Amino acid sequence: MVGFRDPVADAISLLRPRTVIGPSLRATGEWALRFDTFLHVRIGGLVRGTCWLILEGHEPVLLQEGDTFMLGNPPPYVLASSLDASPRPAGLVLADAADGIVQIGAESEDDLYLCVGHIAFDDRNAALLTDLLPPLVIVRETDSHGRRLSQLIDLLANEVGIAAAGGPLVQNHLAQILLVHMLRAHAGRTDRPIGWLGALNEDGIGAALRAVHADMAHSWTLKELAEISHMSRSAFAQAFKSHVGVPPLEYLIQWRMSLARDALARDTMSISELARATGYQSESAFSTAFRRVVGASPAKFRNEARRAITTASSATSRVPQGTATGI
Repeated sequence: MVGFRDPVADAISLLRPRTVIGPSLRATGEWALRFDTFLHVRIGGLVRGTCWLILEGHEPVLLQEGDTFMLGNPPPYVLASSLDASPRPAGLVLADAADGIVQIGAESEDDLYLCVGHIAFDDRNAALLTDLLPPLVIVRETDSHGRRLSQLIDLLANEVGIAAAGGPLVQNHLAQILLVHMLRAHAGRTDRPIGWLGALNEDGIGAALRAVHADMAHSWTLKELAEISHMSRSAFAQAFKSHVGVPPLEYLIQWRMSLARDALARDTMSISELARATGYQSESAFSTAFRRVVGASPAKFRNEARRAITTASSATSRVPQGTATGI
């Protein structure tokens, strides 16, 4: 728990992101791929060329070279060379990837080159981020964050398909850096997102959020948080709820319980240690709050997490050597 200071860094740390990069796509001629719905986040960008992104319930968007996109828990969508192209199931096409790249049509220096990654999170706390994201965020290369994101996509694309030492580690870190920059770009727009992601750009509310994350063991009061924000208690409470969606102390409780779920699932602290680390004066007070938010006692939650890990380990050990378990 020690060292939490920034809400974005805290949330991503809690989410235990698992990144799968590619396969990337090179294509010429007429083509279209239909992707099924999936959980959590997909990030991609155009290294070269243009293509249409057609997301159910949204107007089609023409992506151009250097543009970056992020999909949050999206419905099915299509990537296509034109709006008239007939889509094929993406899974069948991507299964033919060679060295991390799928080629559609003849190879050409002028073909489309699309680099994509899928970031999955720990389901216990995934809603911390996914509930705040719209189905689609697009950052044009001409936007204030666009050039930086385009450079990250270029770096990521260069790592795909090469057998360099540490390649998967580099891909994983680049994808997470890309995610953070996409979140910054989204949070900085005039149509700001709800929740803590949008509130970080508000000077007073953002200061209070950072203070809470810097010292989760402190017994925060509404008065203290209002003073940090240089507001009266009533004005702070109203502004916080307007930007974040919940009252300040309710946010504090929800975040403490998110930390607690993670610590209990990983079995890194005793319940009494966890109570002190999350600002509770006694184990019983912590247990009462945990049960109210999570619906189970801390001990029951930890025991169920241990059983789940044991079951998963047993299932993995039964997979024959050389068998792929899938993604």
